[in-house]
Amino acid sequence: MRKRRVEVNDKMQSNYVYFCTKPVGKNFHPDFQPELTPQEMLALGVFGGKYMTDCRKEFPASWFRRAKLSTERRDPKLNYFRVNASVPLSVWRRKGWIYHEDPRGWFQWYCRYYMGRRCPDDERQIKRWRAIRRHIAQLKNNCPPRALECRPKQRQALLHWAYDSRKI
Repeated sequence: MRKRRVEVNDKMQSNYVYFCTKPVGKNFHPDFQPELTPQEMLALGVFGGKYMTDCRKEFPASWFRRAKLSTERRDPKLNYFRVNASVPLSVWRRKGWIYHEDPRGWFQWYCRYYMGRRCPDDERQIKRWRAIRRHIAQLKNNCPPRALECRPKQRQALLHWAYDSRKI
């Protein structure tokens, strides 16, 4: 596969360049098997619709055709479970969860990984993704199968990490 060069110029990054060295949506690390694509996540409703509003040029237009986005501010009603399951980006920064090349956090890393970028932060992000699975066990232990009204905040948080909590 030929490397694809991507240049990013949006509100959070200027003149950032990365290369996609893997095919789109393929060749993931064996420990990283997300249940939802970025496009599916955006269409379901994640992050109150405020996550990807200024960086459409970086990703395929198809991702945004059915995306639930808010240009004004985060709106939990746009989330699939209609609840706020996010903490502000400032909390992520304070806790050291932000990789300098992905200033928006985990989902930005995932979108770029999905597009074929590989970077030094992959191992850490995959470990963080795997750690979120503890919420799946909590749902299974505390909710009847597919009782979507049970623990909606936890279910929404799982959607934010590409786990399809509608199936639990």
